[in-house]
Amino acid sequence: MYALLFSQVLRRIDAERVHHLTIRLLRVVQAVPGLTGLLRRLLGPRGPEVEALGLRFPGPLGLAAGFDKDAQVYEALAGFGFGHVEVGTITGEPQPGNPRPRLFRLPPDRAVVNRMGFNNRGSADAVARLRRRRDVVVGVNIGKTKAVPEEEAAADYVKSTERLAPLADYLVVNVSSPNTPGLRDLQAVEHLRPLLRAVQEAKGATPLLVKIAPDLADEDVDAVADLALELGLDGIIATNTTISREGLRGDPAVAAQAGGLSGAPVKHRSVEVLKRLKARTGDRLTLISVGGVETAEDVRTRLAAGATLVQAYTAMIYGGPLWAYRINRELRRGR
Repeated sequence: MYALLFSQVLRRIDAERVHHLTIRLLRVVQAVPGLTGLLRRLLGPRGPEVEALGLRFPGPLGLAAGFDKDAQVYEALAGFGFGHVEVGTITGEPQPGNPRPRLFRLPPDRAVVNRMGFNNRGSADAVARLRRRRDVVVGVNIGKTKAVPEEEAAADYVKSTERLAPLADYLVVNVSSPNTPGLRDLQAVEHLRPLLRAVQEAKGATPLLVKIAPDLADEDVDAVADLALELGLDGIIATNTTISREGLRGDPAVAAQAGGLSGAPVKHRSVEVLKRLKARTGDRLTLISVGGVETAEDVRTRLAAGATLVQAYTAMIYGGPLWAYRINRELRRGR
């Protein structure tokens, strides 16, 4: 039924408009007393539970950052089958993001191109909404405010850390979005080391992870892994969106749009990076795999390759609100 709705209606409407409509609907769901708890009982994961980062996750599948940018609807999202929800990316200061249009679908490739540019209300605004949460594992993904120069990036991340780390189950430093000028330069170890050290000093006891791009060369993946071990980080999330457009079959005009590509085309490289990180770090880090996860078999593949947890986002766009529930059901059935 959702496939028919998507093909006949939703794909004809601007993607960002559909996203905002979905957020409004989820806010209505969340506002009904007891409804999110009921949904979690009906649609939520029922194991196998995963212990990681000093936390207990009700299932291995979570929602990646990018959907609930301002921590508005994570409770409702958990009601639709996600074992955890990563909110953000949240920046130190509020910002509108890049000019519209900035979100584009590629249905033949089961992919999306976005150049949102960390549009969000800022870390101070998210505090009250994160303070109210109940019974949901919530990660908070933080990024650099666009207007902040690179040499002041650490202070900007620390500002968000001081506000949000006490309210997060885990914290993620995002240095891998292609949509903020200069952000990916922070993945270079000489820039990343002082940044992560500054965040570490400010985060308290909250577990800390870093999110990397699929476009890193293998030797740079190794360097980030080594740095994570050196600093005693809790984990790495691999991978973010890609700037590659190799092998796409969808509308060339859409494929040519600037921004990060997510969805099925990222799958192969995401698994490659995961395996490389696992070989480099063993069991010393929690690895969260994201990028091109569409099926229960994809989840099993990531877990077998060394991931402790798995995240997705684009597949929900094409699979609909019950997508995570179906994946969890198939995982339980061993299919």
